[in-house]
Amino acid sequence: MRITILFGGSNKERLVSVASAQALHHALPEADLWFWNHRDEVIDVRPDALRNHARPFEDEFVPAGAGTPLERALDRAKAEGRLLVLGLHGGRAENGELQAMCELRRIPFTGSGSAASHLAFDKVAAKRFVALAGVNTPAHVLLENIDRAFVEHGRLVAKPACDGSSYGLIFINAPQDLVTVRDAAKTEDYVIEPFVSGIEATCGVLEHSDGSVVALPPVEIVPAEGAFDYAAKYLAKTTQEICPGRFSPEIATQIMDHSLRAHLALSCRGYSRTDFIVTGKGPVYLETNTLPGMTAASLYPKALHAHGVGFADFLRDQIVLAEKTVRPI
Repeated sequence: MRITILFGGSNKERLVSVASAQALHHALPEADLWFWNHRDEVIDVRPDALRNHARPFEDEFVPAGAGTPLERALDRAKAEGRLLVLGLHGGRAENGELQAMCELRRIPFTGSGSAASHLAFDKVAAKRFVALAGVNTPAHVLLENIDRAFVEHGRLVAKPACDGSSYGLIFINAPQDLVTVRDAAKTEDYVIEPFVSGIEATCGVLEHSDGSVVALPPVEIVPAEGAFDYAAKYLAKTTQEICPGRFSPEIATQIMDHSLRAHLALSCRGYSRTDFIVTGKGPVYLETNTLPGMTAASLYPKALHAHGVGFADFLRDQIVLAEKTVRPI
C-alpha cells in the first residue's frame, strides 16, 4: 500500500489544507504528496516544495508540473494500490463527494465515509441527528423570520449551512447586519441561530483501529477580538487555545459525552471534532468537523498530545483503520 497525502482543493479552505499537509508529511515523511488544485487537477508535489512554502495561511501554494484530472488521478490511485491520507478541509473534500469517488473505486482513505461526511457537512441535518442523541442544540431561525428573531433575541449568528465556519461567519448585532445576511444568503444557504453566550470549546473524538472510540480532552478557546473566525484561528497571535480546558470536571465530562454522541449519531469514522458554546446550563452544539485541521497549531493535534497520543502514531493507526474499512468487491 502506497501512502499518499492528498491536500489542496478548490474551496476557500485550501490554505489551511496546505498547512495541514506540512504537518502530515513531517509525521509521514515516506508518503507521496498529491496537490488538488482549483482546476480540479491533481499534481505530484516534491517534498521540498511543500516544506519550503513558508506562509501557508497567507500565500497560495502553486506547485510546478502538469496536472491530471481528479477522476483520472483516483483511477491511478486505485491501479497503484494507494491509500489516501486526507489533508483536506471543506467543500467537495468534506461534503462526501470525494469520499464517494474513492468508495466507488475501493480506494482506502482516512476519515469518515461519504454518508457521514455529507450528513455532518449539512449543519441543519447534523443538528437534527445529534439532537436525537440527546445533544443540546440551538434553535433554528428561518431567513424570512430574521427580523422578528432579532427583536426577540437581540443578537443572532449566521454561518454557511454547508461549509466550514472559518469563512462567512456573520454576527448580527445591529439592524444593518440583517442586510449583510440577506446579501450573503443570495449566493449560499445560511444557518441562522440565536446568539448563545458562553465559553467556546471543542472536543475531538478518536476511533482506534481496534474499533474502540474515546473522547479527547476538551479545548477551551479564547478568541482574539471575540470571534473565532479564520483570522482568529490562524493569524491572530492573541487567540488562546487551552487544552485541557479550564472546565469543571462535570462540564468537561458533559462536553466529552456530547462529542461522542455527535460522532456516533453522525456515523463518523476515525476521528472528528465537535464545537460547542459552554453556557451556565452546559454545552450547546455548534457543528461537527469530519476533517478537522491537522496543522502544527491545530486543535485536534493539541488534544491528541494532551491525551498522550503522538501525532505519527495517530496517523499510522488511522491508516490501519482505513485499510480495514475498504468494502470488498
